[in-house]
Amino acid sequence: MQKVTEYLRSNQARFIEDLCDYVRFPSVSAQPEHRKDLKACAEWLVKHCKGIGLETRLCTTEGNPIVVAKTPRKKGVRRPHYMVYGHYDVQPPEPFDLWKTPPFEPTIRGSSMFGRGASDNKGQNLAHLTAAEAYIKTGTELPCDLTFVIEGEEEVGSKSLAAFLVKNQAELTCDAVVISDTGIPAKQLPALTYALRGIAAFEIIIHGPSRDLHSGIFGGSVDNPAMALAQILAKLRDKNGRITIPGFYDDVAPLSTYERKQMARLPGSEKEFARFLGVPKLFGEKGFTANEQRMARPTFEINGLTSGYQGEGSKTIVPSWARVKITMRLVPNQNPGKIIKSFRSYLTKLCPPTVRMEIKSGHGAEPYIVSPTSSEAQAALRALKSAFGKEPVLMREGGSIPIVNQFKKYLRADTLLLGLALPDDNAHSPNEKFDLELFEKGQLMSAHLWQELPKK
Repeated sequence: MQKVTEYLRSNQARFIEDLCDYVRFPSVSAQPEHRKDLKACAEWLVKHCKGIGLETRLCTTEGNPIVVAKTPRKKGVRRPHYMVYGHYDVQPPEPFDLWKTPPFEPTIRGSSMFGRGASDNKGQNLAHLTAAEAYIKTGTELPCDLTFVIEGEEEVGSKSLAAFLVKNQAELTCDAVVISDTGIPAKQLPALTYALRGIAAFEIIIHGPSRDLHSGIFGGSVDNPAMALAQILAKLRDKNGRITIPGFYDDVAPLSTYERKQMARLPGSEKEFARFLGVPKLFGEKGFTANEQRMARPTFEINGLTSGYQGEGSKTIVPSWARVKITMRLVPNQNPGKIIKSFRSYLTKLCPPTVRMEIKSGHGAEPYIVSPTSSEAQAALRALKSAFGKEPVLMREGGSIPIVNQFKKYLRADTLLLGLALPDDNAHSPNEKFDLELFEKGQLMSAHLWQELPKK
């Protein structure tokens, strides 16, 4: 390992240049005008991977291409096989006026690189590639085989990846999947994320009169759709922050004492957290800490709410419709299909006969969990400790990464989530950044991981 770690240390300046080149591609998957940029970025990745000694190919799909890169194999030798997943597509950079520097011109300020995609996910997946490079270029034998799969549609739902997994199942079947696309709570506190919340999205439209009505002439004789919707929504959560959908909590697995102790290790007080969020006081399900509420408990959130006139001044109407966009975050053991069925039934009962309700289902994903005491998880914790020199923490992630369930389904492999992003890295926001010290630590963590995982 000494040759590997020395190679990583002595080549940091070049690795940062590589990351700058990677970030310069405006690989925005949500915007069709960037289709050529996505292809160019994938081609850059292929060239880069070949240059560091990986057997690499560009795989076309109905959407954006997928890059597959493999470490050199020994003929006739069967070794543990691990897949490293990442994505080269990025979120739209708008609004441009809130960026201090151009989003696709990487800029280093202090110990951070600013640029769209620096943290999510180019810096994180490049850290793993540089670790593989260190092994290959120093002639240090890896005790396992690695396959890198880097796609270009993660930010728009990974539409092409599921079909790709089915088509290449035999080649990609592995002992575990490694993803660095999550976060750590603090620079000096490495973490293994062992659970993700699932998601179920809805749009509810309340239809009232056939047109907007004069509120003076007709108001009082018809139900107001905005008022009806507000009254329905108000019945979906009680004063203690509990969701009132029948059966919503029936299958929620309780947090163990060990898990709660791990979450209690996360830094910062709840007052500091409230200040960070810019709210006068936190609110959440009674009986749980803020970290438990946002990482390990199910939620019901209104994402958007609109009805009637929104322009300047007033317009005295009874609106003809009201609309709300909702997402529920679901935790391990909750069944999305069961929750959705119960939610629809409950809404039907809450809707008054004076209006008509329309329910549209959106995207969804199941929750995910891997045992924090598994041999793979323990190997990951050892690798983190070796790289950071600190005792890592176990944590849950409040967000969702739907693809991990597809890895489990098609490859029959658990996923280790070893994020490197800080809470203030502004992923999906203006002035996204990535800490270059964590970029280097991520390379070390990856290098140690391939020594630890095969041990089990």
